[in-house]
Amino acid sequence: AEKMSGEEILVCAVQLGENFCLYFAGLECDAFCKEKILQRVLRNVNSQLLVVRPDLNMAAFEDVTDQEMKSGKGMHFNIHYYKTTTPSAGMPVAFSVQVEDKSYYMCCEEECGKMIVRFREGEVPKEIPGESNVIFFKKTFTSCSSRAFKFEYSLEQGMFLAFEEEGCLRKLILKKLSREDEVDETMKISF
Repeated sequence: AEKMSGEEILVCAVQLGENFCLYFAGLECDAFCKEKILQRVLRNVNSQLLVVRPDLNMAAFEDVTDQEMKSGKGMHFNIHYYKTTTPSAGMPVAFSVQVEDKSYYMCCEEECGKMIVRFREGEVPKEIPGESNVIFFKKTFTSCSSRAFKFEYSLEQGMFLAFEEEGCLRKLILKKLSREDEVDETMKISF
């Protein structure tokens, strides 16, 4: 009987594998499978760098000196590119960043009825079946500027990463575009 159950498990595992391959090949439905990782700093229109401060649970665009940039705490983002079956939506990416010796990934969460950008400790998954609050679609900012991008939240069309001035801070937020053809400079991010 033991041998038999072993065989059954084996068959099961193979079956699962096949399903997963099919599934992640995107024949069944949309799924994201990591393709490459680039390391970049993210800048806004004012050439400020995005800096993540996990202790304050926020990220903001700041003026950074060359010295600070060398130490690079919370500024050097890993941009994880995923394969996609629907390229029209944009290139699916996820963001993570190292601060001290910990890795944090960017995600969106609802808080008090409002979507906010959060950085959670942990790694970005290699494969994401279906939907995920860590995936953003990278799109060119305007058709004539191929070097600047905007990042649309994958779970809510028309919601983009942007910054909002709050006192002297330029906080990273999610912001809704009122019209598709609107050009909002606060959403412009360059590498």
